[in-house]
Amino acid sequence: GSLPRSCPLPSLGSGGNSVERKIYIPLNKTAPCVRLLNATHQIGCQSSISGDTGVIHVVEKEEDLNWVLADGPHPPYMILLDGNLFNRSVLMQLKGTSRVSGLAVSIAKPNPPQGFSPGLKCPNDGFGVYSKDYGPQYAHCNTTVWNPVGSGLSYEDFDFPIFLLEDANETQVIKQCYQDHNVPRDGSGPEYPLCAMQLFSHMHAVTSTVTCMRRNSIQNTFSINPETVCDPLLDYNVWSTLQPINSSGKVDREQEVIIVATRIDSHSFFWNIAPGAESAVSSFVTHLAAAEALHKASDVHSLQRNVMFTFFQGETFDYIGSSRMVYDMEKDKFPLRLDNIHSFVELNQVALRNGSVLWMHTDPVSWMNESVQTQVRNLLDILSNSSVGANVTLQEAGYSQPLPPSSFQRFLRARHIPGVVLTDHQAAFQNRYYQSMYDTPENIRMQYPEGLSPEETLEYVTDTAKSLAEVATVVARALYRLAGGANNTSAIQADPKTVTRMLYGFLIKMNNSWFQSIIKPDLKGILGDVPQHYVAVSSPVNTTYLVHYVLANLTGTVVNLTKEECLNPDKTPNAEKELYDYAWVQGSLDPNSTTRVPYCVRSTVRLSKALSPAFELRQWGSTEYSTWTESRWKEIRARIFLVASKELEIITLVVGIAILVFSLLATHFINAKADVLFSIPRDPGAVAY
Repeated sequence: GSLPRSCPLPSLGSGGNSVERKIYIPLNKTAPCVRLLNATHQIGCQSSISGDTGVIHVVEKEEDLNWVLADGPHPPYMILLDGNLFNRSVLMQLKGTSRVSGLAVSIAKPNPPQGFSPGLKCPNDGFGVYSKDYGPQYAHCNTTVWNPVGSGLSYEDFDFPIFLLEDANETQVIKQCYQDHNVPRDGSGPEYPLCAMQLFSHMHAVTSTVTCMRRNSIQNTFSINPETVCDPLLDYNVWSTLQPINSSGKVDREQEVIIVATRIDSHSFFWNIAPGAESAVSSFVTHLAAAEALHKASDVHSLQRNVMFTFFQGETFDYIGSSRMVYDMEKDKFPLRLDNIHSFVELNQVALRNGSVLWMHTDPVSWMNESVQTQVRNLLDILSNSSVGANVTLQEAGYSQPLPPSSFQRFLRARHIPGVVLTDHQAAFQNRYYQSMYDTPENIRMQYPEGLSPEETLEYVTDTAKSLAEVATVVARALYRLAGGANNTSAIQADPKTVTRMLYGFLIKMNNSWFQSIIKPDLKGILGDVPQHYVAVSSPVNTTYLVHYVLANLTGTVVNLTKEECLNPDKTPNAEKELYDYAWVQGSLDPNSTTRVPYCVRSTVRLSKALSPAFELRQWGSTEYSTWTESRWKEIRARIFLVASKELEIITLVVGIAILVFSLLATHFINAKADVLFSIPRDPGAVAY
């Protein structure tokens, strides 16, 4: 129904009777754009310290902007922008005017057909391996623009708040309020009261990481209760090995290890909205499935080379995780040295294959070195041979083209390691929604039949899961061969059932029965609803925990230990705590009751820090390492309400002042004449003698 014309607005499910609830409707399902900083810039958005307010104007087609930018008589405006218009040209027009106080963006349904990526055309430029000293012809995406759809919006600085409206009902309430109060009548401005919106997202950090970290350190030195203004983006990398290694010691120099790597984080224009279906999830799920398949091979413990499964966090922000692992290896703070690395295989965006083709990318610069070339050739041959009989065709991307943005580039910066990056694109990304809110399960064509229960959806094997399982099978077989395995590999097979569960858990609903059964009881709280894969500043994030426990579940073994023994492996005989990690997980529900059957899992899964070396070294202006920080803020909220006209506000103020002056004068007059006004009259019956 329509909103009443009077000032109070209907509330969205708020009870109680306070004045505030009668005036404001809070918008609870929103995601803000926040400020991030690096060595030289600040990017993102912020509001003024007391929030920004403006009259709402709905913009559903480009022509509607004229009212906001020129014709409308009631600036500044808060724009409710249709998701299809959320692009660079529109935002740059709004950035250049003082008539806009903020932006609320509704999600486009279906995803914008032309593609939408607020990331850069050349992701992580300057932090990979190519530079003026190494393959200068490939630096700055000179030969291949990886993300041609990239508008770079996420890397602009806006001085007004921009919020995403996640709930269609809230968007509808705002539109209804606009239609009832703000629609221009016959070309002239609407009459008061008008529907307005207020957005709060004031950021504490300014200028750059150098400035904000310096302020932090001054505060920490001189203040009793220091106020931090920004925090480095940080988390943990997850890694494990096929054969156990001593995590607190050092691996022998002779021991060769094959590293398999993927990134596990993504990003979008809005804070903590990072579905990353194709940019991260498709590849790390394939990686997890390959790890499981390889662990099931019968002779893995007798292989001559070890395999290390590595999941890097924070790669979106100039390779935080991989640069830290390389730094730790160089500084002898990691069980492996760079010398131990035999070869490197990276999975990177593999869900949108054209036909069945998977592309193998190699580095054209180290290819010039003959010994590296021989090893890379061997690597490519083993991969190609492993795809025989699988529904995957491996093709070489060619030697005239550099590596796509990948963690492998950070290892190449340190030394010439033979390696390959597997992707679904030969040149530019297939992914048209790279690092955006639209990189969702629909983007990787995950489809479920109607009417399934959550449990049935979890188990339903989608075509996407089948296709990723095929890739995982090829990778697992190739790793077996690389590690020196000689047996027939046809038994090594990734399980589409596992893949489909992982896709459901990491993309649709974290809080599902499988994830519940494989995590520690005290981590129940991390299973939110819709999974997001932003690295953030408080660690570990849900993604890290879950990759850790899924990897432990798929590659570990159940051991017969009591809860006490499992939680304190130091005191348990034969536990070999240096080699293994023990986790007491809550287990699945007993079919007939509400209790769970917990058990102990032994695996080789470990966490290692993913904090950029720039912060360890206090080189906040570093050009070699990532310097991204996230600003702190006090509150983030949004609300709508009705505003009266300036005239009415002034009249109300003047009348109020007049009444105040009158009451002061009256009080003064009454006070001055109090003895006359309030004297006690004589009793007429009393007679004076």
